[in-house]
Amino acid sequence: MTLVPVSREKPHGIDYSLTLHGPDGERLVGFDNAHPVTRQKRGEPQDHRHRLRTIRAYKYRDAATLLADFWTTVDAVLRERGVIP
Repeated sequence: MTLVPVSREKPHGIDYSLTLHGPDGERLVGFDNAHPVTRQKRGEPQDHRHRLRTIRAYKYRDAATLLADFWTTVDAVLRERGVIP
């Protein structure tokens, strides 16, 4: 996380990108606020979550909640993949 001036793209005053990648480099989990959520490059930039091959809007509350949500999602994906029990 980096503190940045508040802007349309970074309305919370932070720039963040949290990711988990598999051994082959595939992104399994990601939370960030750097680009529009839609598959197209148009639209309003907003906070969002990548989970496997899906992208959904994410409601940012605060840094502690962001980190907790990231690790909860990481645990769920690793369980689905059989990496952890």
